[in-house]
Amino acid sequence: MNAGDQANISAGLVKELREKTGAGVMDCKVALSEAKGNVDEAVKILRKKGLAAAFKKSGRTTSEGIIGSYIHPGGKIGVLLEVSCETDFVARTADFQQLVKDLAMQIAASSPRFVGREQVTEEVLIAEREIYRSQAAASGKPEKVLEKIVDGKMEKFYAEACLLEQPFVKNMDVTVKDHIASLISKIGENIQVKRFVRFALGEGNS
Repeated sequence: MNAGDQANISAGLVKELREKTGAGVMDCKVALSEAKGNVDEAVKILRKKGLAAAFKKSGRTTSEGIIGSYIHPGGKIGVLLEVSCETDFVARTADFQQLVKDLAMQIAASSPRFVGREQVTEEVLIAEREIYRSQAAASGKPEKVLEKIVDGKMEKFYAEACLLEQPFVKNMDVTVKDHIASLISKIGENIQVKRFVRFALGEGNS
């Protein structure tokens, strides 16, 4: 991609793409050039590059980070979560701390049960699949399509029950996992949501 192509991309398009993805100026210009000025296509290009970069960093050790918290107005819902990164420098950046705040608010609002699908217990998986299979069978669907129906319902279950699979609260067009991947690509460090707990007044009382 030559400099002339990038020069033809307007500052307004670059700004719009940056607001949607958080990517750097040059990355946005390159993506817009590849997409011939189509912002939606440029978003897809950046997501693919971001996910690839994030995957390369996903095995790196994350021993720094912060524990974030959020108390919903009224004091009836509270969240604590641990988000880790590779260095204390990144943990103190505005981008990282904003991510932790956003995730805490997301957990308060969306009430996920797990961080990611890998944390869903075998017991829960078996129970959910049995429920969905019974529902599909009761609807009279033929046996050969039952498992496909169950698989589809399990994907919806993951999207509701797992934080990383949920639509990101500030941009419902991307998942939390994809949003984190874009930030990993931007800052150049691995980021992991380690654990969280959500408290709701009265829950758990006998």
